[in-house]
Amino acid sequence: MTHPVIGWERETPVPNHTFNTYLSAREGRLYFDGLDLAQLFIGGRQDQGFGRILPSPLEIVYLPKIRRKIAQMREIFAEVSAEIGYAGRFLYAYASKANAAEEVVRTALGTGAHYEMSSAVDVEIARLMRAAGHLSPDRLVICNGFKSAGTDYTDEIVHFRREHEGVVPVIEDVSEIPPLVDSGLPFQVGLRQKSYGPHHGRDEMDAVHSRFGMDAASICKAAEMVETAPNLTLKLYHAMVGSQIVNADDFLTWLTPPIEIYAQLRQRHPSLHVFDFGGGVPVAMTLDFSFDYRGFVRRLLSTLQTICARYDVPVPDVMGEFGRYTASEHGAHLFRVIMSKENKSKLPWYIIDGSIMTSFPDTWALGEHFIVLPLNHLDKPFRQVQLGGMTCDSDDVYPPKSSRAPLYLPVETEELYIGFFSIGAYQEMLGGVQGSKHCVLPEANELIIDRDDDGQYQFQLLPGQRPEDVLDNLGYTV
Repeated sequence: MTHPVIGWERETPVPNHTFNTYLSAREGRLYFDGLDLAQLFIGGRQDQGFGRILPSPLEIVYLPKIRRKIAQMREIFAEVSAEIGYAGRFLYAYASKANAAEEVVRTALGTGAHYEMSSAVDVEIARLMRAAGHLSPDRLVICNGFKSAGTDYTDEIVHFRREHEGVVPVIEDVSEIPPLVDSGLPFQVGLRQKSYGPHHGRDEMDAVHSRFGMDAASICKAAEMVETAPNLTLKLYHAMVGSQIVNADDFLTWLTPPIEIYAQLRQRHPSLHVFDFGGGVPVAMTLDFSFDYRGFVRRLLSTLQTICARYDVPVPDVMGEFGRYTASEHGAHLFRVIMSKENKSKLPWYIIDGSIMTSFPDTWALGEHFIVLPLNHLDKPFRQVQLGGMTCDSDDVYPPKSSRAPLYLPVETEELYIGFFSIGAYQEMLGGVQGSKHCVLPEANELIIDRDDDGQYQFQLLPGQRPEDVLDNLGYTV
């Protein structure tokens, strides 16, 4: 395949068809984990518990998908660990930067996940989650990001340590150690390796162009500083090598040098027992996605066993920081096609009642692809089109300008609704929740969907922005 598959790629109608693990076509309508999405706008063929018609556009938050992704990864690690006799534990951490919305964080923590953060506001979120009972005392709070002396983030970490024992600051630079020592509080700490991006050994890793982490020499120095501090204990080694890494061979190649450094550190510092490989585990953002999660986990744990045996140290507990993997598939954004416009273009323009570039900034900033499918009229003929948003901006288009991926949608545009899928990670955070956006388009309503123990759908509608909200954000008095 020479291009990402973002939707149906034929002119013929879609038969009853399964697109992926949660999207399927049935009798001309699109279903999300069994939920008829068209019912939200034009009514349903069966009562699924919603009982009302909503305006477009609409954001969808489907919480069961978050739980399912976490359970899937835990099951893989448990099964592989049992198969190969891996002695360490698996620790799943949710990386809040992917989506810090309350319902997302609450749902992830509700599975028993640990919490990874990167800012002072993140600390307050953790504090609120702890007060509400979602972050139990045994849970780790991994504090990544820069923590220079005197910053709000550093101060908040110190304050929160008085409330929560499992706060683990991850050191980016040796200058971040003195404020923790000066606090007098007992801290378990982590050290971050400068390992982001392609490399094939320690020298290449040290030369990586990255503002994050420390080179091998600085890591050793920081470990010694922690060892001699009266109130610090070295617990965790952090080696993030990339984001959305779809090539498992590259993933393991880049992780192998950090694993060697971990084993060497473990020889000198017996308190070190967590290898945090960071993020990078990919998730399906297009329909042609393929990644062997089980194969990756087997190779990761086997590599840890082999290298740790060579250095005669016990295998570590393994932590992953899962942001995009956790949150991407739970989110969708639904629009109505308000116009079909030929305009002497090579392909007809379908104009939607919202903005592509503000709803999914990665499409124009990074040329990223997401799944796009119609909610209805799937049983009608299709044609290749290009989508345009409502803003007066030449980049408000989909597929991205640089893309070779074709987009097919129904020829019938009367009451046609479409959805962008796998957009639950980063897009809303980058676009600014409840912020004023390009061409001052108000933010859409948000529908939070959950399921009870009997599988019945539960709905909570959060109102979007009114025009006066947008004006107020911009300083106008109305």
